[in-house]
Amino acid sequence: MKKMNLRQSAVRLLAGLLCLGAGAAVQPALQAQALGETELQTLRQSFDKDASTRAIQNVLTGDANIKANALNRERQGKIDHFFKYRVDVKGITDQKRSGRCWMFTSLNTLRPSVMKKYNLDAFDFSHNYLYFYDILEKSNLFMENMIRTADRDQDDREVVTFFQNPVNDGGVWNLYYNVASKYGLVPAEVMPETEHANATSQMVSLVNERLRKGGMEIRKAAAQAAADQLDAAPTEAVLRNIKMATLKDVYRILSLCLGEPPVQFTWRYKTKDGDIKALENYTPMRFYEEVVPADFTPDHYVMIMHDPTRPYYQVYDIANYRNTYEGLNWVYLNLPLEDIKKAALASIKANEPLYTSSDVGKQFQSDAGILDTMLYDYNSLFGVDFGMDKKDRILSRQSGSAHAMLLIGCDTDGKDNPVKWEFENSWGANAGHNGYLTFTDGWFNEYMFRFVINKKYLDNKALKALKTTPVALPVWDYMF
Repeated sequence: MKKMNLRQSAVRLLAGLLCLGAGAAVQPALQAQALGETELQTLRQSFDKDASTRAIQNVLTGDANIKANALNRERQGKIDHFFKYRVDVKGITDQKRSGRCWMFTSLNTLRPSVMKKYNLDAFDFSHNYLYFYDILEKSNLFMENMIRTADRDQDDREVVTFFQNPVNDGGVWNLYYNVASKYGLVPAEVMPETEHANATSQMVSLVNERLRKGGMEIRKAAAQAAADQLDAAPTEAVLRNIKMATLKDVYRILSLCLGEPPVQFTWRYKTKDGDIKALENYTPMRFYEEVVPADFTPDHYVMIMHDPTRPYYQVYDIANYRNTYEGLNWVYLNLPLEDIKKAALASIKANEPLYTSSDVGKQFQSDAGILDTMLYDYNSLFGVDFGMDKKDRILSRQSGSAHAMLLIGCDTDGKDNPVKWEFENSWGANAGHNGYLTFTDGWFNEYMFRFVINKKYLDNKALKALKTTPVALPVWDYMF
């Protein structure tokens, strides 16, 4: 009888387990195993202390900066910051110690046109103004979710997800659109940044503490109403009162930390020519309608994404990923890299920047402002193979979209194929290369995820896919 190989044995074992009756006790195929002396001896013997290993050990035990020691010197000076195609941009913003990159990036798309409209050398929007309403609206959404799920068990997966993170200052482009189209925009001088806008963690922590308290009050009140067999109308009134009491406290926290948003404002500014002018008695919505292009809406701009874990040419809708209760969820079209690059390059050539997001922390030399897949050689430093493809990195949570930036440039070879790309970042002018980051086309392949683009730059196959019914993804989905 021939010996079975490991794969054949596994197949037969699985087949045997499947043939067991419903009432049969199924024993686990693999038994858990602790580390014993035999295993430890094997591990000790595997660490070969040759001269090279001893030298590396001496370096790493005396220097905690692994990244600096893994820097690939052969890549230094090989990547410049020159681009054949570049969008007209001016000025670098700074989100400081906040997670508002999505908001800065969305508004950075609009700043050049505002400068042109009012003949300005520089301009910025009030991120503080928009941030106030973003957190307030997210708080309302959380409380509505508490009411909606009040009859579920405390350990229901959706309930757990809501309580784990009631609100935060992260987001994507649709959140910008939801809150800006509802509350409008104002110039930075009208509602300047505060310390809590620049460093959000303490304020958000307190908001979340109050929201969790409100959420538990909702659940207790709903349970009591069910026990007392109260009608729906009185129960809803009780729950809404709890919600409003909670939101009043959230509004107070935000107002004390950020200032109260203006309902009407006058903005004085100086043009490039030195003329002093003013927009008098404006509302935020009037300003929004005057400075934001009429087509900068989800009717014309869509989010596309490169997610190799899911089928391409399919639309996906992430449940509950929005800020305003009535607003748009995060919806995206999944496309292969070649389609995305073609559309992105077309947009840049037309002088239209793109909202993007990426895993910016990977293979990033911050002082040089360069991202390249060969910048850091951890494999050689440790003698360990860390390699995974993009799909496995996503599924294992090793990689994911972490930061939004504006895509503004592309350099191509003689056949007009992309070689490298450029970001406008929002970490201040002293970060990276004067506030900008250059990344290779290889880095694009591995670490770029989301893009917001005008539909006119997509091909017919992508446009046709946009019309398909979205696949619903849960709030706890691994990609988000």
